[in-house]
Amino acid sequence: MHQIVIMSLSNNIAEEMKAAMRAKDKVRLETLRAIKSAILLANSEAGAGELSADDEMKILLKLAKQRKDSLAIYEEQGREDLAADERAQLAVISDFLPKQMTEDELEAYLKELFVKLNVQGPQDMGKVMGMASKELSGKADGKAISAKVKQMLS
Repeated sequence: MHQIVIMSLSNNIAEEMKAAMRAKDKVRLETLRAIKSAILLANSEAGAGELSADDEMKILLKLAKQRKDSLAIYEEQGREDLAADERAQLAVISDFLPKQMTEDELEAYLKELFVKLNVQGPQDMGKVMGMASKELSGKADGKAISAKVKQMLS
């Protein structure tokens, strides 16, 4: 798979769609069309003008979260056929997201943040989560951040 730069996401999606059509990659093409559709919808809601890179990132994160949620449900119900489709779509969406932090990188970041915010205990979780969620948007999953913060505070 290839990592794609977020700058001008719409252009990247259009180019990737052409490549997927040539390669007859049905799943990739379907997923790229879903991303394009979400971007167009957000663009029309936002009015005239281009979406910012941050807005585009939020759209990708939302689409990835939808796939993860569906994947969890399908796996729970033993529907491997549907789960495989969600996994494949999630992989395509992930190509457009920044590299996710490893657990060790997340822990190192949170240790620095604890010092920076002078964290005293579990009562400071909200303060830590607010800052971490904002700074790590797209780089780490909110659930993973929350679980690691809870673990480190207990």
